[in-house]
Amino acid sequence: MIATILLLITIFLYLRLRATFFSSAEAKNLPPGPLGVPFIGQSLSLLRAMRANSAEQWLQQRVAKYGPISKMTLFGKPTVFVHGVAANKAVVFSGEEEAVSNRQTESLRRILGERNLTELSGEDHKRVRGALVWFLRPQSLKGFVGKMDGEVRKHLNLHWHGNKEVIVAPLMKTLTFDIICSLLFGIEEGPTRKSIIECFKTMVDGIWSVPINLPFTRYSHSLNASAKVQQILKQLLKDKAQKMEEEEEEKEEDKNLITCLLSIKNKDKEQALSEEEIVHNIILLLIAGHDTTSILITLMLRVMATNPTVYAAVLQEHEDIHRSKECGEALTWEDVSKMKYTWRVALETLRLFPPVFGGFRVALKDIQLGGYTIPKGWQIFWAASMTHLDEKIFTDPQKFKPSRFDQNQTSIPPPLSFIAFGGGPRICPGYEFAKLETLVTIHYIITQFTWKLSSQDFLTRDPSLMPNKGLPIQLYPKL
Repeated sequence: MIATILLLITIFLYLRLRATFFSSAEAKNLPPGPLGVPFIGQSLSLLRAMRANSAEQWLQQRVAKYGPISKMTLFGKPTVFVHGVAANKAVVFSGEEEAVSNRQTESLRRILGERNLTELSGEDHKRVRGALVWFLRPQSLKGFVGKMDGEVRKHLNLHWHGNKEVIVAPLMKTLTFDIICSLLFGIEEGPTRKSIIECFKTMVDGIWSVPINLPFTRYSHSLNASAKVQQILKQLLKDKAQKMEEEEEEKEEDKNLITCLLSIKNKDKEQALSEEEIVHNIILLLIAGHDTTSILITLMLRVMATNPTVYAAVLQEHEDIHRSKECGEALTWEDVSKMKYTWRVALETLRLFPPVFGGFRVALKDIQLGGYTIPKGWQIFWAASMTHLDEKIFTDPQKFKPSRFDQNQTSIPPPLSFIAFGGGPRICPGYEFAKLETLVTIHYIITQFTWKLSSQDFLTRDPSLMPNKGLPIQLYPKL
């Protein structure tokens, strides 16, 4: 019975897809490559490769067979995969809003909400991005260092000290979630935060999935979890808006991203964000910050456990800062600005192991690229690692070399070749927040502990990159 339903759904969607997209592509010079089975196409094959952490090889085989531009079907839509710095400049991170727009997969769009930043274009994108960037700019973040310092110390005292072994990945997810909830959204420990995090893993599991909304699918479970989170956040907005109305002046400790966005709504109708835009972008930042930064910190500990030279250099940098502090004194913005080598280690970790595999755009008109036509309405798919591991851009690309990102070097990566945070007008607005969070966390881990891996592991993507065992490590606290 289920098989019959799936077959009927597939046939229906295929006919609709063909009527919508394929007719417009007729007689055009399409890129090479098969579209595959209707609706499904290469989706399941790519997802299998991601879980085996062989998606880069999967794409490299396509490049070897069809060249840097090829067509396929991914997650229900005809798709053109593009590769290279030229493609990144021309279509992926282009500012030409009339030609290319943000358009994530159906599953990602529905789970995050259709008014999140990765879906918006033109004036809407500038308006929402401007509001987020204004709050997350370095001038604002300077005031976060002390509170973030306290969150990290509290986390280590609760979950690390007194344990001989910890599993890093889930603990880093807990830490980054707590930091984001507390600092960005003013959601302190309690039922609201607990309810959100209970829905979170289910939401993330379905982000890259075939969008078949049947009760037994990952996609369906993720949609339900997203709906619950949105209801919780809408109530939170109402509560904060009411509190702001009752108080004549907002207290400094109550200021956060939500109150900032609500203030814009109250003061400037032209720049105001709708309730949906605020809620959907809170979800975006929660998922992006919770997943990507926690993965980065986890993988940095993995790198340092297996690379004594890198570990020693990071340790030296942080011991110098630690010795300059009074006992119990919190880090300052000036301290964080001295952690230059540690951030280069972070960037090199992101180059080799980007937490986000890739993303999608949509062609708003027929686009000419590399002698081929990308038809209007087709998806454009890009993957970060394709330029990160290109030996024409990065010499000996499989080697871990933090010096690649030393600004004093003459051979720094060319623009739009390192795209772990996106690029151009699409660069991640939370870049500086993620940097601060990473550096403060590494400082306290490396000055309070030494560690070694408890067992061998391998990396897998489902959908984000992660050690398959969560990175268990043996802890040795420093006296």
